[in-house]
Amino acid sequence: GRSMTATRERLTPAPPTGTYLGMPAFPKAAKGALHNQQLRRNLKHATTVIRSKRAIRASEVRNWEELRVAGEQIKNRLGRHLDQYLIQAEKAMTAAGITVHWARNAEEANKIVIDLARSKGTNEVVKIKSMATQEIDLNEALEDAGIAAWETDLAELIVQLGHDRPSHILVPAIHRNRSEVREIFKEEMGLWGAPAPDGISDNPPELAGAARIHLREKFLRAKVAVSGGNFIVAETGSLVIVESEGNGRMCLTLPETLISVVGIEKLVPTWEDLEVFLRLLPRSSTGERMNPYTSIWTGVTPGDGPQDLHVVLLDNGRSKVLSDPVGREALRCIRCSACMNVCPVYERVGGHTYGSVYPGPIGAILTPQLRGVASKVDKSLPYASSLCGACNDVCPVKIPISDILVHMRNKVVQKKTAHRPTIESVIFKLVGWVMARGRNLAFVQFFSRLAGRIFKKRSHFGPMPFPASAWSRSRDLPVPPKESFRKWWAKREKEEASK
Repeated sequence: GRSMTATRERLTPAPPTGTYLGMPAFPKAAKGALHNQQLRRNLKHATTVIRSKRAIRASEVRNWEELRVAGEQIKNRLGRHLDQYLIQAEKAMTAAGITVHWARNAEEANKIVIDLARSKGTNEVVKIKSMATQEIDLNEALEDAGIAAWETDLAELIVQLGHDRPSHILVPAIHRNRSEVREIFKEEMGLWGAPAPDGISDNPPELAGAARIHLREKFLRAKVAVSGGNFIVAETGSLVIVESEGNGRMCLTLPETLISVVGIEKLVPTWEDLEVFLRLLPRSSTGERMNPYTSIWTGVTPGDGPQDLHVVLLDNGRSKVLSDPVGREALRCIRCSACMNVCPVYERVGGHTYGSVYPGPIGAILTPQLRGVASKVDKSLPYASSLCGACNDVCPVKIPISDILVHMRNKVVQKKTAHRPTIESVIFKLVGWVMARGRNLAFVQFFSRLAGRIFKKRSHFGPMPFPASAWSRSRDLPVPPKESFRKWWAKREKEEASK
């Protein structure tokens, strides 16, 4: 229990050190992941099951496409008038007894949560799975402040005990199989609380039972809980969390204090709007008609649940994203992860390669906007896609992910060429000169035909020297034909005229 953890160097299991995932840029990280056969088997099995269930549940809804359009339009209306809806939500939450805090960035949000926990005289909190708190590295900030943060979602617990990082929005431990989970529970559970039973197998009910016993003592003694929020209904100030295990319900009802960190884009204007998303989200995420647990609370109710409620409205780059007419469509995301489950790239390399709390297609367009395209990791993400468009087809709020990927690639190029030309930009200027006039193209084709004759016994060139080496490492460059189309056409015309 707590006395055991207090004697250890850390309060909670340590995640990997370094950047968010300790990973290099996507191209290099992906090459390493492709060699992990166990990872690929785990991912293929999990994503295939989830996307098949999603397809079945979506097909049951006769007006599914109309619901998607409605979700898109509601979120667009919210984005156009976000300032008004935020003020409306703040007034409604305050009137209901919730203390509302505003956080411009991760540092401010973490300070608010830490100060609140300290004011309650506690050195630990229980947490509901939350993408927003992962985004701001809240667990690490609490750890540095001497406050233990216990993840209570089963998959998040697996990740935390395994000194790991999430690799999926919905199923954070999707990269682990049940045998790996068993080993993690056997080795780690007893160090941080109730141990796994002796002789535990890799049978899922047994593993879930061990987690239930391990977490129960934490639920019962916790004074403070930290959550995210799937939605906030602006007209009433109601917060909504959907989950599948019941751990969220325990965190939302047992502690004296509840702190919810919610992105400013998570609002919906009315209860009628919420209905649309409560139909779209479970079918798109877990392939269920309805989430097993849908918790909605509107302020403080005397004698029922936490009596001290706080909501931290988090910006952390979202206003910057909203200012981009193309990129802002990513803010419609309701974190269902349907795009990840159909992505052929994600299925083969997993979430850790994206170097962000938001992996997959949505991470490739959202992370570079929230963090900028200055780092090697962030500027590589828009290229982590084949642009096949499968993500566009399954997104419940119709985010044009492939269009935004192209838009972000343009941003990366603009960043690279802002101060000085690059080799790539010089090459494209040369291509522009070649294609501008017919005689320029004819001049280049002379050398092309010459190369075709010299290398006539080969179908492709081998590795190219610098600077073409970066391009040719992953692509084959065919040997040019000995005769160009222009030459062939001229010969054909001459033969036709002589007949």
